[in-house]
Amino acid sequence: MSILNTSVSGMLADSNWLSTIAQNVANANTTGYKNVETQFSALVDASPGQTPQVAGVSSSMISYNTMQGQVETTQTVSDLAVQGAGFFIVSDGSGNTFLTRNGSFVPDAQGYLVNSAGYYLMAAPTTNATASSQSVNSLSGLQKVNIDGAAAQASPSTTAALTANLPSTATIIANANLPSTNTAGAQFTAETTLTAYDNLGGAHTVNVYFANEGGGKWEVDAYDASTAAAGGGFPYTSGPLATGTLNFSPTTGALQSGSPLTFTVPGGQALSLNLGSMTQLASAFGVTSSTINGNAPGTMSGIAISQSGVLSFQYSNGASSDAYIIPLANVASADNLTSVLGDAFQTNYASGTMQINNSLSGGLGSINSSSLENSTVDLQAELTNMVQAQSSYEANSKVFQTGATILDVLNKIQA
Repeated sequence: MSILNTSVSGMLADSNWLSTIAQNVANANTTGYKNVETQFSALVDASPGQTPQVAGVSSSMISYNTMQGQVETTQTVSDLAVQGAGFFIVSDGSGNTFLTRNGSFVPDAQGYLVNSAGYYLMAAPTTNATASSQSVNSLSGLQKVNIDGAAAQASPSTTAALTANLPSTATIIANANLPSTNTAGAQFTAETTLTAYDNLGGAHTVNVYFANEGGGKWEVDAYDASTAAAGGGFPYTSGPLATGTLNFSPTTGALQSGSPLTFTVPGGQALSLNLGSMTQLASAFGVTSSTINGNAPGTMSGIAISQSGVLSFQYSNGASSDAYIIPLANVASADNLTSVLGDAFQTNYASGTMQINNSLSGGLGSINSSSLENSTVDLQAELTNMVQAQSSYEANSKVFQTGATILDVLNKIQA
């Protein structure tokens, strides 16, 4: 009897619905979990040449993988949440690739970032010191992110800037006594120092001298302080690292020429000292600002992850070095991805192929560090659905009982 088959299909569909509800409730606190829903469709027996007959109901499950969960702040830098479209690319212990929104990554014993389901975060190692212009658009070149054992790092100085005023009323120094002569009688109008770093992070003090030659013209010299005479000053055991001439406007006091001053740091790189903001005014010598890049050796103190997915190592000396670019992936139909163990997904024919790009590019969202995406399950809605599913199941069971009673009556008549 069709009444029995129809009611059985209804009970089976409602049972699937209850299973879906149970799955959602169980994962109400699972990071990055996307709630699933049971969908129903009517079954019709449409044999050729015959009038279609109702045949019950079928059910299917759909996962709302594009739904955005609430993002909450955590105290762990490696906790990551996607705000917007996209999935993290992860791999299992066998190297198989999956997608996930579960960004609860922490370093394992070897320093690899692994989430609570055991999947390793995949990223592209940077090809240079700054990754702002590097693009990641394929699985090729991705590797497991490792944040352990980053070597101590030193950065040589290559650029510096000095802003100061030179007194226009200063005494003119004769050419025979300028600092560039490097004699015991050398004279100067003003002096300041810079600390520069060589290739190995060694610090070098550079003495910078200014001498008024008159007519808005000043000599500038840079000396390695380690070669100064006993007690400091002239004569140095070696000549100046660089000598230049600064020319100032007689009406405004602004520098017209002579910047930058370029010299090689002992044991280091060529350094360009920007003097473009120097002035010559009727006031005392004074340094307004002095900046220089480079760092002494430092050990790794932590990591930082930007919204564009750049993971950088932070060092105790204040330096930072980009190490990885964490890409995001998406598919044409994310709701059709195949769910696998551990709140992860695989692509299939219905979902479309994986498209990879940097976060904040190609319609993908941002990566938020020290954040986790909550489950999208609404417990109140699930409990309401549970009551409806239970009532529907009971109603279908009553229909089955009625059909069974009718069948029993018919069997008795035939007997």
